[in-house]
Amino acid sequence: MNVSSTSASARAPDARGAATALTPAEVQAERRELQRRRRTALLLVTPLLAFVLLAFVAPIASMLYRSVYNPAVVELIPETLAELSEWDGDGLPSDATRSAMARELRGLAQERRAGVLAAAVNRAYPGASSLINSTARKMRNLKDEELRNGAALLDAADKRWTQTELWRAIDEVGAVYTDNHYLTALDLERNAAGEIQQRESARIYLQLYGKTLGMALVITLLCIVLGYPLAWYLSQAPARKANMLMIFVLLPFWTSLLVRTTAWIALLQTNGVVNSVLQALYIINEPLELLYTRVATIIAMTHILLPFMILPLYSVMRGIDPSYMRAALSMGSRPLAAFIRIVLPLSLPGLSAGALLVFIISVGYYITPALVGGTDGQMISNLIAFHMQQSSNWGLAAALGSLLLVLILALYWTYDRLVGARNIRLG
Repeated sequence: MNVSSTSASARAPDARGAATALTPAEVQAERRELQRRRRTALLLVTPLLAFVLLAFVAPIASMLYRSVYNPAVVELIPETLAELSEWDGDGLPSDATRSAMARELRGLAQERRAGVLAAAVNRAYPGASSLINSTARKMRNLKDEELRNGAALLDAADKRWTQTELWRAIDEVGAVYTDNHYLTALDLERNAAGEIQQRESARIYLQLYGKTLGMALVITLLCIVLGYPLAWYLSQAPARKANMLMIFVLLPFWTSLLVRTTAWIALLQTNGVVNSVLQALYIINEPLELLYTRVATIIAMTHILLPFMILPLYSVMRGIDPSYMRAALSMGSRPLAAFIRIVLPLSLPGLSAGALLVFIISVGYYITPALVGGTDGQMISNLIAFHMQQSSNWGLAAALGSLLLVLILALYWTYDRLVGARNIRLG
């Protein structure tokens, strides 16, 4: 008897019809085959995993880290901050601390980096920018012997160096790890006792978050109102006609976003098409201020995001059996009542998916509000870009972006819970 016949007899069913166990060699062979398949599958998905890590996980992790990591100031004045670590926060720091500041201001002036320190301290102590820059210029050409009494030189340069609040601000911005960016993003601050309270100065960030969410909600509702009837019409039209109309729905994807936004500038400006038509029809006597307003942002973004609402709705509505409506109508139901009780519930998955997609995209939109929104139509993403590109406050920009990420994740979690619970009930 050969080996193959032995293996076959080992797997043959016994008298009771139950198969016998595999031999140890066959078990090892199956394990090796399973491991080989797993390695093959891992190799196939490795490029995708690498792309996700490099394009999504790494930037998000860097943003979260930068929102609490603030090494800029400690790299500029390490000696001063080391002396300030022994200060209790009352009165003025020691003469050694202020002398260290004078020496390091001279070094920063010679290296032309005093402006970096001035900008960082100015965020916590308004007016510090001019103070630090002017003092650094005065210290630039001093010799080491003259800087031995740096405390007196600082006091003579500007009386603001004798203010305790200034040194507290320097100590605050000098922390390597800080939550001040998140406090600022939430319009909060710490008082002299270290307690968190509402900012006494301008409170803009929470208001801007609220305006962003409100505009995103309006854009989503407009996309639903405009997209739902169109998606239903496309789903009921003959295939040839539906395909032709779908080309027009997809046409914006083949056009540059910048071109589409610029077109809205031409349409909504004071002497643009919209105002010219309204005046020609004697509907208005004077041109309306449409461009660089919140209305312009909503109109332009609704036009851009409308396909993202139509496509999920269309894909779901095409799967609804038309016989349901015919059965309801044959039983005496009115068309509107049958549509509300049959089609609307069955189309809710596409409606919820499209609404979530449009809402999340609109919350983080940047280009369109920047071009047509003006001051009134700006969203939180524009302020994040401002802090990254103009004010160079990357820590605050990262904190605002992190809060926006948390907000979007919370919205997605809420959507998943609601849709999941609904699917369970329907199942």
